[in-house]
Order: sequence, then C-alpha cells, then structure tokens
Amino acid sequence: MYRVMTLFAAAALLPAAAFAEGDVEKGKALFNKCQTCHVVVNPAGETLAGKSAKTGPNLYNVAGQAAGGVEGFKYGNGIMLAREKGLVWDEANFVAYLANPTGFLKDFTGDKSVRGNMSFQVKKEDEAKDLHAFLVSLNPAE
Repeated sequence: MYRVMTLFAAAALLPAAAFAEGDVEKGKALFNKCQTCHVVVNPAGETLAGKSAKTGPNLYNVAGQAAGGVEGFKYGNGIMLAREKGLVWDEANFVAYLANPTGFLKDFTGDKSVRGNMSFQVKKEDEAKDLHAFLVSLNPAE
C-alpha cells in the first residue's frame, strides 16, 4: 500500500505537461496559425512562441488558469462573464472553446446573448489537444 501511495504522490509532482493528451510538437507547428493574434511571452520578457501579436492575450501559463486573467488585456464581455462563472482553461474547456468560441461561451455562461471575440476555430479535437499540450509544455515548472 505504501508503494501505491508513493507512486500517486510522485505522479502529482510531475509537470502538468505529462498529463496533457496532445502531441507537443504537432501543437508547436499548429501554433503558427495562432501567432497571428497570440504570443507566448514569459514574465522575463522572453518570447517562447509567436511573434509580437497583441490582438489576443498573451497565452503564457494559460493552461490551468482562470479565463480572462492576463492583466492589462481588454477582454470581451463573454469571456469576462465566463470568468465570473468560474471558467478555467483545463483541456476539456480549452478544446471545446477552440471548436466554437461563441457557442462555448453561450453554453458555459447560460447567456445566449454573449459573443466571443475570437473568430478563429479549431474544429479537429486532436489538433486542439495538440495546441493545449504545446501551451502546457511552456508553463513554468511547479
């Protein structure tokens, strides 16, 4: 029993990237489509992915975080309502959002009048999972 508990405890200490379902390298290549609007820049100012796009928020450490949390970025009302209702960017929410941002926000918030500001969609679930895995791989080690 002690060995089983030790295994579970050790697994909990592994980086989040170990638990992402997607393919990091495929996600990295797919991020080229995202960099039109998004960038991944760490607090030290290093660009980890993308260019200097600012249409969308910086996606650094987005995986596992509450929606609408990039300080200084002007989010739309839909994302902010979803944040108030507890939206966290886990893999399931991230994948569903990418498939249909406005539809996801309407369903999540229960408000059929909200709209998402992001028009780009990733219809293939495996590609959205790959993007999520890539962003998780850029999260800081905990």
